[in-house]
Amino acid sequence: MIYRYLTVAALARFADEGARVALVLVALDATGSALFGGVLAGAFMVPHVLAGPAVGALADRARRRAPVYALLIGGNGVAIALCGLLAGVAPHAVVLVIAVLGGCCAPLGTGGLSSLIKELFRPERRDRVYGLDVMTYNLAGICGPAVVAGVAQLAGARLATVALGAGAVTAGLLVLSLPLRRREFTGGTALTAGFGAIWRIRPLRAVTVATGLGAGAYGAFPLVTTLLAIQYHAGYAAGALLSAAAIGGLTGSLLYARHPVGARRPERTVMICLLASALPLAAVPFVPGVLPALLLFAAAGFFVGPQSAALFASRDRHAPPAVHTQVFTLGAGLKVTASALGAALAGYAAGAGPDGLLLAAAGVYAAAGALGGALLLRD
Repeated sequence: MIYRYLTVAALARFADEGARVALVLVALDATGSALFGGVLAGAFMVPHVLAGPAVGALADRARRRAPVYALLIGGNGVAIALCGLLAGVAPHAVVLVIAVLGGCCAPLGTGGLSSLIKELFRPERRDRVYGLDVMTYNLAGICGPAVVAGVAQLAGARLATVALGAGAVTAGLLVLSLPLRRREFTGGTALTAGFGAIWRIRPLRAVTVATGLGAGAYGAFPLVTTLLAIQYHAGYAAGALLSAAAIGGLTGSLLYARHPVGARRPERTVMICLLASALPLAAVPFVPGVLPALLLFAAAGFFVGPQSAALFASRDRHAPPAVHTQVFTLGAGLKVTASALGAALAGYAAGAGPDGLLLAAAGVYAAAGALGGALLLRD
């Protein structure tokens, strides 16, 4: 069963990560317009945030969730493939609408799937499964864009989008094989109920605020690594530093899956990992050359794996059953929003240079861990 679940998660998340690159490439290839490529990718990404509460509430209310997941995850795949096939053929507005609809389906393939772990696995296995679940996010983030770029180079961007779409449709069909029981309650909860649960329940509030701030710092990484590459006079460093952080996160999630440290109070693990991530980042401005920076980025990324697994475990334990999925999809959407905001703020503060931005990011991580810890201690 664990392999079935991980296959579903990996395929769905690979399609989601790869689509961010594939849609830009297919727009450039079919229309020659970088502007349309950016708008198309944005049309796919923005609904991840806006639709999260709605699709989470839909899953929470459904008596039979497997068909809902299959329809939405598969629908996301169909939308990705259609965008690739229709770009440059159909009017731009039609392609953008399809991208928006696909993006609305996407949250059930990310946070929504993670919310199913509570039902699919026994309590003593969940911490390990959450670590492996985070691994699928890391693998998708590392491999998705790279594989898409390779396929687009060899066979064209349209084929890349079709391949991604087929993977997501396969994930949707495989969901039907997961043993999700029929539920007697239908929820009837409002779309704001997830917000209410997060605000009312102290551990949920603490981990949501803390990881949201941490995601804001992480959103600055692409700009920071680009500026560092310029500073080091090494163009490859921009991608290499991001890859080092992702590989560190993959290593951390695998280790946590084997040894889930702090599993009794996962929200504490979240705060400790945020604080620990700050230290290597703060050291980067004080070391010479690319190699030490790569090692420090990997060290910072290492703590992201356990942090994410512990975050899921905390949601698992504290989210009320009536809004369980909504808490997961809403939390994921808030992190995406915070990451985008962090990227924008980093752009405005680019004059501070890579060292200043890195110290600021490290400060945000440390503040996030400290604030989250303070929120946990409040009565």
